[in-house]
Amino acid sequence: MQYEGVLTKMQTENGSPIQYYLVFETDFLNMNQLLNKPIGITFLKHQCLNCSLDKKIYRQGFCYDCFYEIPQAADWIMRPELSTAHLDKEDRDLDYEKKVQLQPHVVYLANSSNVKVGVTRKSQVPTRWIDQGAHEAIEIVEVPNRYLAGITEVALKDHVGDKTNWRTMLKNEVEDADLIAWRDKLKPFIPEEAMPYFIENNSETHLEFPVVQYPNKLKSLHLDKTPHYEGVLKGIKGQYLIFEDNVVFNVRSNEGYVVAISIPS
Repeated sequence: MQYEGVLTKMQTENGSPIQYYLVFETDFLNMNQLLNKPIGITFLKHQCLNCSLDKKIYRQGFCYDCFYEIPQAADWIMRPELSTAHLDKEDRDLDYEKKVQLQPHVVYLANSSNVKVGVTRKSQVPTRWIDQGAHEAIEIVEVPNRYLAGITEVALKDHVGDKTNWRTMLKNEVEDADLIAWRDKLKPFIPEEAMPYFIENNSETHLEFPVVQYPNKLKSLHLDKTPHYEGVLKGIKGQYLIFEDNVVFNVRSNEGYVVAISIPS
């Protein structure tokens, strides 16, 4: 069987284990059902997720021109503290910015390779944690807009990490942490305007990834360098496919690449 389409981040459904789906325009694949099976990935062309043209992908699935024009790729996406919709101030498209920024956001602690702080829209819990490969996470603040979440994250970054070590996460060289203790330890550093939104009584969420065998060393698959690859799928964690030969493929960082996926029928 062969499936063709443009890569976008895998859709997920929380469960024991998490279910992963690779969604194309006319087809979708339940990736969990492909564990222990050989898969072929062949790069066909680029397709910008915004303009749909066959132009080299620059970042986040967009071509260079779109990345610097569209609101979906503005700086406040990666740096929430730069959000200005709550001030009625436009960056690239005020309607879009109001829709995304002026909704409940969560500041959380997640443990994927180490304890880190992050921000996501409330509607993206627990999806965001799954995408990061976190095996445990907890919400610490729930605020009404993206700006408040952003300034809280910035304040807490001085006291806890904000990056995932993807190698540690994929090898599963991780230790459990007491996120409730971390939350209480960080509480004094939450900015005054976000303090009323502190979540006092909640528990950790634990996530189970569909991995049969973790890699002991890692080789990243880059479609630009290796346009065709075949391997036996051994696991899925975060947005990575993990193969038997220690090759790992980050689906999210290959958004905008049109591929053919072949699986034995």
